[in-house]
Amino acid sequence: MAKKEEMQGLTVKKEKDFSEWYSQIIQKAELAEHSSVSGCIVLRPNAFQVWEQIKQIFDKKIKKTGHKNAYFPMLIPEKLLEKEKEHIQGFSPEVAWVTQTGETKLNERLALRPTSESIMYESFSKWIRSHRDLPLLLNQWCNIVRWEFKHPKPFLRTREFLWQEGHTVHETKKEAWNETLNILKEYEDLMKNYLALPIISGMKTNAEKFAGADTTTAVETLMPDGKALQLGTSHFLGQNFSKAFEIKFLNEKSEEKFAWQTSWGISTRLIGAVIMMHGDDKGLVLPPKIAFNKIVIVPIIFEDSKTKIVKKAKELEKKLKKFNPLLDDREEYSAGWKFNEWELKGIPVRIEIGPKDMEKEAVMVVRRDTGEKKQVKIKELEKTLDRELEQMQKELYKKAHKFLDKNVAEAANSSDFQKAIKNGKMVHCFFCEDEKCEKKIKEETGATNRVIPFNQKESQGKCGYCESKAERKSFFAKSY
Repeated sequence: MAKKEEMQGLTVKKEKDFSEWYSQIIQKAELAEHSSVSGCIVLRPNAFQVWEQIKQIFDKKIKKTGHKNAYFPMLIPEKLLEKEKEHIQGFSPEVAWVTQTGETKLNERLALRPTSESIMYESFSKWIRSHRDLPLLLNQWCNIVRWEFKHPKPFLRTREFLWQEGHTVHETKKEAWNETLNILKEYEDLMKNYLALPIISGMKTNAEKFAGADTTTAVETLMPDGKALQLGTSHFLGQNFSKAFEIKFLNEKSEEKFAWQTSWGISTRLIGAVIMMHGDDKGLVLPPKIAFNKIVIVPIIFEDSKTKIVKKAKELEKKLKKFNPLLDDREEYSAGWKFNEWELKGIPVRIEIGPKDMEKEAVMVVRRDTGEKKQVKIKELEKTLDRELEQMQKELYKKAHKFLDKNVAEAANSSDFQKAIKNGKMVHCFFCEDEKCEKKIKEETGATNRVIPFNQKESQGKCGYCESKAERKSFFAKSY
């Protein structure tokens, strides 16, 4: 009969040891493993499927608005990387260099892509001659290498990761700024309505913006361990790169002008955000919209009814094809062991079918997030699954949003501010926007400015740290 069952569940509680809990989910839900290259991870199929779902969703979004995919080399000559000084200074500590092939030293160092502005914009300068060539709306899905090692954490901070990076070129400042904000809105929709992540969006301060950008906008959230996580960024580059790379065009008056540009990106960091926000003490919880396999069918097998039950389970597998069902008809494991395994791996809904269920032409439907069980007639199953998956998606977001609201604290002075950060809160307060104050906050609390929200109603107050005059509110938190 069954082989010896070794329970693979989590051995720590999320609230007791968050870091160990996160590590165990990644390992035991077979999401990733460390490679022999320090700081680099292997994305296993369970994680890569989530990334593919995110990729398909966002790729569809940008293609609707006229963006096209391309691919550029990951090796970047040093002379190109140095063209935009502020940009290279911002990335220089993280750049990995290729200096030799075989026994031959290269005449010029080649950078492993830390981001692609320089290699892409060399081509843009050749392609763009007239206003008729604009706008240029490109995106690429690729890998990135940043040789940093500040608190490595799978998905959140690794030396190599996967992402998309959009790069667009426009005739006017207004068009480029609108592109920046439109992409930010697409990110907001992706986070809220697909990943079930509550977000705060706005602009970065000068100290936190992307190196070489005029303005960086971002979507942020707060993780259950009290650290903020940047989920995506959309940069208004202005003309900084077009001037450095000679990206010019003739307008309708035959006047030569420098173009206006944007760049924007999300990465496999989003997988980490989903794990941390929605996971529980049983394991991973996947929002249905990003789960490839939305259901798992587990026949309850007894020797005398085995053939009938398995046959019915296979019929259900075909009937419910649109949900990409998994069928677990392994006989060497008990039903309870299999329930635990699929809970650990985050499959949104489990369907159980046993002899008593068959007699009633019904199955048991079990939600992963609530554990709620209900008996459902097979003829009503498809509609019920649609409804339960939709409800699960909404409730995951509602629960996460409630957490975020509960963990944002207001601060009127440095004492309030420090206490809130110490207690793992995100601080919302007026901010003077003085770089000296921002630096002091980081030194004394470890918190950084996350975003300055758009369209603020309150127009004046006192800085929540130094108490000097301030005109806008900001969010601060410790971060990854």
